[in-house]
Order: sequence, then C-alpha cells, then structure tokens
Amino acid sequence: MIASLMEKRIRRAASALGILLLLLLTAGAAEEQGASAEREAVVILLSFDGVRHDYLDRGGLPALARIARQGARAKSLTPVFPSSTFPSHVALATGAHTDRHGIVGNRFFDPAKGEFAYSNDASFIEAEPIWAAAERQGVRSAAFFWVGSETDWNGIGASYRRAPFDAGIGEAEKVDQILAWLDLPQQERPRLILSWWHGADEPGHSHGPDSRETTAALRAQDRELARLLEGLEERQAWSQTTLLVVSDHGMIRVTEGIDAAAPLEKARIRARVIPGASYALVYLDDPSEREAAVAALSAVEGVRAYAAGAVPEGLRFRHPTRTGDVVALTDPPRAFVRPWSERDRRLRVSRVFRTAVGAHGYDPGAYPEMGGIFLAMGRGVGAGAVLPPVRAIDVAPTVSILLGIDPPAHAEGSPIPGIGSGVARD
Repeated sequence: MIASLMEKRIRRAASALGILLLLLLTAGAAEEQGASAEREAVVILLSFDGVRHDYLDRGGLPALARIARQGARAKSLTPVFPSSTFPSHVALATGAHTDRHGIVGNRFFDPAKGEFAYSNDASFIEAEPIWAAAERQGVRSAAFFWVGSETDWNGIGASYRRAPFDAGIGEAEKVDQILAWLDLPQQERPRLILSWWHGADEPGHSHGPDSRETTAALRAQDRELARLLEGLEERQAWSQTTLLVVSDHGMIRVTEGIDAAAPLEKARIRARVIPGASYALVYLDDPSEREAAVAALSAVEGVRAYAAGAVPEGLRFRHPTRTGDVVALTDPPRAFVRPWSERDRRLRVSRVFRTAVGAHGYDPGAYPEMGGIFLAMGRGVGAGAVLPPVRAIDVAPTVSILLGIDPPAHAEGSPIPGIGSGVARD
C-alpha cells in the first residue's frame, strides 16, 4: 500500500514536471519567435514634401485614405522651426531640434565649413541620423533622396543610397527601387528604407495651397503610393512591415515680399544676408554694428529683429555660429525675399495677375498651416487609430522602437503613443 502511494506521488510529480517543462519550452519558443520577428522587422519612411495636414481631406486620395482607415492618422505633424525642407527632414531623421542638429535653413553660412546651400553633405549635420544609428547597431538601411543621406555621417552611411539628388526622378522609379530592395535576399535586404517624394511643394509655392494644381499633384503622388501598397500586398509583407508617411511642412498664402538687405544698405551697414521665407540670417562684416542692424531691421513694418543669441528660446533657433549676428523674423502674409529671386518673381507676378503664392518656414506653434501629415500602417499599428498632433522629433524614436534598436544618439523626441504597441522589445 505504501509502495502504491509512493508510485502515485511519483507519477503526479512527473506530470507536474512535464507541464513545467512544456511551459518553459513554449515560452522559449514564443521568445524566439518574437526575437525572429524583431530581426525581420522593416520600416519604410516616406516624406511627401509640402503636404499640409488638411490636404488629406480633399478627397480623391484612395491610397492615403486606405492607410488612415487600416492604420493610423495624426491630426497633424508639427515641424521644427524653421518649417523648411532641410531643417525639417534632418529633424525627422535625427529626432533633434534645429539648434541641436545644426541645419538651420536650406541655406546658411558656417564660419568653419563655409556656405551650406541645399547641400547633401552629411558633415554639416551635428546630430546622428536614424540611418547611421541603424547601421551602427547592425541594421541595414537604404535612402532614396533624403537630406544628408548621400554621404557618410561620421564614417557611417546607409548600405544603399541613390545619389546624386535629381529632382527630375519621379516617384514611379522610387517605388520600383523600394520594392527591389525588399526583394533582395534576407541577409542583404535593408530593414530601414527612407525616401523623399515631391509631394505638393512646388505647386503649393507657385499656385498657392488652395489651388487645383496642388490637389492634382497630391493625387498623382497618391497613385504611386497605391502601387507601393499593392507591391507590399503581393509580397505578403505587412506582418513584418510598418509604413510611415510624413511631410516636412505645410503651406500658407503670402502676398508681400521684404528685402532684409535694403534697410541695412540704407543704414550703411555691410552684411551678408541669407533669407528664408520667415527669417533672414544676417552675417555682419563688423559685428560691433549688431545693435544698429537690429534697430534698422526692427524699423521695417512686420519685422522683428534680434541679436542671434536673443531669438525667442521656444523656437530652438539659437545656434552658436550658423545663424549669424542678427536674425530677423516675419509673419504671413509677408515673406523675406532676395530681389528677383524665384519667390520675389512669383510675388510680383501674383500682384499683377491676382494669382496665389505659397510659402512656409513660419513658427508652427503660431501657424497651424505649417503642420504636415503623419500616417502609419502595418506592423505595430492598430486599425483606424486617430492620433493627436505628433512632433517631427518623435518620428526617429518611433522608427527605432519599430526596429528594436536604440534611437539616434542625440534624439530629443519620444516614441509616438499608439505606434509600435505589441511590438516585441529586447
């Protein structure tokens, strides 16, 4: 009888041990499966230049509508200041504000490196971009015309990159290349792909944000986006792929041009002036004339001028060397111009023919029209999610979460809530 009881206890113990071993094996398999999914995760980040947040409500955009329906859409994306193409794209890639990443405009002057003019020289960037962070952590990346991606950053570059930049290359070729990258063998395939698209920037400038031309351009972009969605569908890629669609800035109508160099010349102050639409950077021949330059510019209607170190702190535009000696700011419907520049010519024509002209670069905190778009679909994204406004500096940390890597070294943003939920973490 004692032997029988001991036999039953042994059998129960063996059964319990078997269950425990099964649970451990199941947990191990799940953990391995999660790690495998993490290793295979792919993020595609597309930027549609100059697409304002409310353009998505104009209709006739089935691909973008599908992403919003099956994925997530934020009410808007808040760019950094200035809300211009080069500062904004570098902020999206680094997760850092302008004063940290150093690309203070599409054009500026650096006393040590010289002039930056729509440059793709990554050595000007002072914060780590997401593709460099990915490569540093063993994740292959690819870039098709993203600001700063054409050259290495601190010795690290994307495994695959298209260069040099060519505005004549359309989105059809970009879609073909993205799908070709995804078709590479797994050990060669990039898991992070970034691509700049034309969006609606050029017609927004030339014809204004509310023009038929602007809407038509976005619809053409949407058709190519639909091809990309179909390609991902054909490859059954959604289980490991997250598609993010953003824009660098919005657009607002402007009617008046201001030549920031004119009042300085009138006051006999010699300076180099580099204007963006919302700002003008003043590099004085004689820095002791700073106060006189501030006074001369401040006397112009619609202009606020500051010594470079006194620019309002909230703009994050106080770079120690690149913003010059004086910074002048203006607001729509005014825009800074160089005489007979493209912006100046457009404004002159608009006054004669009563046509519209668009610009951007203004403080996104003051002008909601500067807000861009943010949509997400695929792995780690719930269907039909409506997100509050997100920040451009939060995009790179969100990409990092989706890839299972650390964010870029100098990122100041945070992962966007609601994107990456349920994704395995190391």
